Amino acid sequence: MTHQLRIVFMGSPAFAVPALEALAKNYYVAGVVTQPDRPSGRGGALSAPAVKTAALGLGIPVMQPEKLSMIDSVAKITDWAPDLIVVTAFGQILRPSVLDLPAFACLNIHGSLLPRWRGAAPIQAAILAGDRETGITIMKMDPGIDTGPILSQCSVPIVPDETGDSLFVKMAPLGAELLVATLPRYLNGDLIPRPQTEEGVTYAPMLKKDDGMLDFTRSAIELERRVRAMNPWPGAFFAWQGNPLKVLRAHFHNENTPGAGHRFIQEGCPAVGTSDGSLILDEIQPAGKKPMPGRAFLAGARNWQTNQPQTTK
Repeated sequence: MTHQLRIVFMGSPAFAVPALEALAKNYYVAGVVTQPDRPSGRGGALSAPAVKTAALGLGIPVMQPEKLSMIDSVAKITDWAPDLIVVTAFGQILRPSVLDLPAFACLNIHGSLLPRWRGAAPIQAAILAGDRETGITIMKMDPGIDTGPILSQCSVPIVPDETGDSLFVKMAPLGAELLVATLPRYLNGDLIPRPQTEEGVTYAPMLKKDDGMLDFTRSAIELERRVRAMNPWPGAFFAWQGNPLKVLRAHFHNENTPGAGHRFIQEGCPAVGTSDGSLILDEIQPAGKKPMPGRAFLAGARNWQTNQPQTTK
């Protein structure tokens, strides 16, 4: 156990928990900064970020500023006297007032092989783009958005049925492992950060609810990727009888279809034509009901087949 080094950890969702636990096992974590509790579920009850729950379980002090740039927030972090700040999936931008605090700088665990997929949603973006692999990058932070020099990387294959959720679960412990393997060499000065190239830069902006909407003027392959990428949030959906119909699992078929947006039955399941092929709905969730197989849905949806194109609105 290394006691001399004081670390402040910043993160919020479950993806960041393995990194916090690994740091607490190997170093002294002086404090944790995470997002405020947010309303969750139909009742709107406040729900704590996964990192807060983990930190309290480890007996680590927690701070939850609405904005990290607030003077009292910076003052509290300064009181923790960090030698190093580690950030992963925190959800707020670090200003120079924080970046410049620790002697060993601020390190970020990022869910892509930088410079590909800088930004807030790199895991989903990799699935959407049909990438065959992604990975973890340990990066020294600068004022830009994921533009800092790289310390280490490891790659992760994206399997054909990968979802946003399954890739998160796969990558979270790898991020923790790579961090713990990287820190000793970095802290000893044996690992020199290498600047990112500007070749191959892509961006993955923060997801919005509307990013889950299925646009049937696009190809079936693209829509199948969107269904997987948007699982679990914001979830893929389209309008059905005035309500959103969630698509939990789907696959594509490349043969000729009745046309983009037309609903029909294929392989015994509900299907929708696209600009190229058809999207077959394997598991769906109608509004106000539990998830169900597409075949079961058809038993109560006698008017599924139509000659009119399906709209997304």
